[in-house]
Amino acid sequence: MSHTKLQAPPPLLPEVIALNAKWQGDRPAIVFGDRTLSWREFHDRACQVANGLDSIGIRKGDRVAVLMSNSADMVVVMFGIIIAGCATVPLNTLVTESSLAAMIRDAGARGVFASADHASRLDGHRGEMRSVVDGAWIVAGPGPSGWKDYAGWIESQSDQDPEVALADDDECNIIYSSGTTGQPKGIVHSHRRRLDWFYDLALALRYDRATVNLCSIGLFSNISWAGMGCTLLTGGTIIVMPAFEAGEWLRLVQEHQVTHSAMVPLQFRHILGEPDFEQFDVSSIKSLMCCGSPLAQELKLEIMDRLAPGLVELYGLTEGVITTLEPEQARARPASVGKPLMGTDLMILDKDDNPCAAGEAGEIVGRCRHLMVGYHDRPDANKEALWMDEQGRHWLRTGDIGRLDEAGYLYLVDRKKDLIISGGQNIYPADIESVLLDHPAVTETAVVGIDSEKWGESPLAIVVGDSNLIGARDLCAWTNQRVGKHQRLAGLEFVSELPRNANGKVLKRELRGLYRNWLTEGPEEVSRT
Repeated sequence: MSHTKLQAPPPLLPEVIALNAKWQGDRPAIVFGDRTLSWREFHDRACQVANGLDSIGIRKGDRVAVLMSNSADMVVVMFGIIIAGCATVPLNTLVTESSLAAMIRDAGARGVFASADHASRLDGHRGEMRSVVDGAWIVAGPGPSGWKDYAGWIESQSDQDPEVALADDDECNIIYSSGTTGQPKGIVHSHRRRLDWFYDLALALRYDRATVNLCSIGLFSNISWAGMGCTLLTGGTIIVMPAFEAGEWLRLVQEHQVTHSAMVPLQFRHILGEPDFEQFDVSSIKSLMCCGSPLAQELKLEIMDRLAPGLVELYGLTEGVITTLEPEQARARPASVGKPLMGTDLMILDKDDNPCAAGEAGEIVGRCRHLMVGYHDRPDANKEALWMDEQGRHWLRTGDIGRLDEAGYLYLVDRKKDLIISGGQNIYPADIESVLLDHPAVTETAVVGIDSEKWGESPLAIVVGDSNLIGARDLCAWTNQRVGKHQRLAGLEFVSELPRNANGKVLKRELRGLYRNWLTEGPEEVSRT
């Protein structure tokens, strides 16, 4: 006997947004300052962006870059691009102009949206970005000559849903792992894998339709995408901060009865250290996520005692592998970063890529349904990132060292390679080192992360070279003029030689130990403003 198969494909992001607009159109979707967009208004505005892209010749499968400061318009633009069937490419606003241009070129972006404070940064590089079509430079606010005014442009577009047919494997977004002076590495997510990521996170972080999520990190960040995506999926409300400030965060929590937020450890330190902390009502908070860098045990417990018992610590990569430590387990295992999300598997490999026993440290590898598609146009990086088991299954290499206990809880042992996490931003030492090596006074250099009360970690350069040609302070200033704000050195030290192992590799762990407290011993940290 034959049976008719019902066609019931699960919705992708554009349909999820449309369904929220249909069934709860009057409920608030986006709040930014005094401006509130209902779900219906959010959907209509995003459709105007989608139709506007079509009007200038940008079609399904194209990529569109977004360089904007946090705002309601930025949310509309990013998801309007997705409704158009294009891949949205949110760019880190903190990196240098040359790095931004490199990422736009790498993505082959056909259009660029920028806020007024960033459009001028790209203007001098427009000739380098030949993939951008005529009329597709769009600025929100007063911008340079030759840019299309976003406000007038969007108002002239239809708000009808273009209903672009999308497949599971179509590109949804590309997020760059760092804005650097080296070759960019764009992490590609497909529509189905991205939505699966939102589903899995929403369960783990306990999102529901009553969610009011406060976004306090740049919306280009995957941390913000986690909060936004889970809220879009469940039909809650997104509160967008223009920039993080502890007192304002507390005020918004009280005013909007915020239930969820995703932040890095440094933000939690500032919130708990706010002098007026006790004056604010934070009882509406149901679940806070901490990620981006390791969370100290004492801070973890203080957050749970004073701010939110429902704290979820998350360890993961934009590429896809994630673990969470549930609040019910945090007090018993405060040093752990938890267990993998539902449907995710982890393994620890030794130096020969053999599985480690419980308690043994090795590289963390993982596999799950929401892994990235791959690095954009980087077959070398894709090959390096994958490990294949005996069954022919692909696992993602994290580059992090960890161990699993007998109960399957993960503990981080070492940092991902030599990554520095400063104010929630990833800094890759090699990018700063390459700048330093361009100076004739520098023979060798190693950049390491040191403790910073303000940023959590800051980069310090250890240099072998001719200090008579240029002093440490001047070389530090020279370097900071050539890197992104978040990459600026806290300081620089000249030494006679760098410590190395028998194979000649620089021992950065030894340098970190030697200079960890460099800032507390007297030097003043440089400004990033």
